[in-house]
Amino acid sequence: MDKAVILNKLESLRRCVLRVEDKTPPSLAGLVSDADLQDIIVLNLERAVQTSVDIALHVISHLDVTPAETMRGSFETLRDAGYIDASTCTRMTKAVGFRNVAVHAYQEIDWEIVYMMITKNMNDFRMFAQQMNALVD
Repeated sequence: MDKAVILNKLESLRRCVLRVEDKTPPSLAGLVSDADLQDIIVLNLERAVQTSVDIALHVISHLDVTPAETMRGSFETLRDAGYIDASTCTRMTKAVGFRNVAVHAYQEIDWEIVYMMITKNMNDFRMFAQQMNALVD
């Protein structure tokens, strides 16, 4: 596995998470009323999920396992191979679900769910990053 690839992607993930946290308004109303803020946050959440999937797929490509058929499956494969724990797997597969809604049905985004995610679940990406960082140390 290419350490530089993983480290570069982990840095991209870190930037996305920080951007979301920097732009998170103090209330749900602040998010609901600001379309530009919605775009910034959703774009960076999508990027964070996609970057996490890219990391997972890079690791999987160097394992002697059947490749995952879905984005969610990439985290399940990492869990099954012992590279991430079950809790991280569950949280990352939920993040993929959010990403799929954001990409394919933007008008149907529930801003309450987004607000909960950005105020309570950003550490999910950090936990994933820590576990991936452990692979390259």
